[in-house]
Amino acid sequence: MKTNIEIAGRFREIIFNGTWVANTNYKHQLDDMDWKTATTKIGTLNTIAVLAQHIHYYINGINNVFRGGSLDIKDKFSFDFPNLESQDDWKTFLTKFWKDSEAFATMIEQFPDGKLESVFVDEKYGTYQRNIDAMIEHSYYHLGQIVLLKKMLE
Repeated sequence: MKTNIEIAGRFREIIFNGTWVANTNYKHQLDDMDWKTATTKIGTLNTIAVLAQHIHYYINGINNVFRGGSLDIKDKFSFDFPNLESQDDWKTFLTKFWKDSEAFATMIEQFPDGKLESVFVDEKYGTYQRNIDAMIEHSYYHLGQIVLLKKMLE
């Protein structure tokens, strides 16, 4: 199997359907959640909604590069989102999260040979593969937080 197909599959596992590494995924954790739970604050911790939006922020930013655009995402803005005010807002966000995540995986699958080893935007960021692997690892990190927050809220 080609490496890009394997990596796209690993990304889909964390977002949509995997249970091998964490025994869960974003879709399983978030799809049936109501917006009030997703936006409930516990002390100074980020909400589930903010963590999901944070991951989406990076997916969307990397998608822009995959499409030939610039890298416009900044860590300092990666937790700044408008408040979700209703179940419709939450569902709209989730629909966009799933759509953009699938686009991310699909674009990886379509990479030409050698793309994964090429420089991602600037040499200081390493290769495309390094950035995709980091996105997967980053997603697992925050999924763990979401699972813990969800348990605290139950």
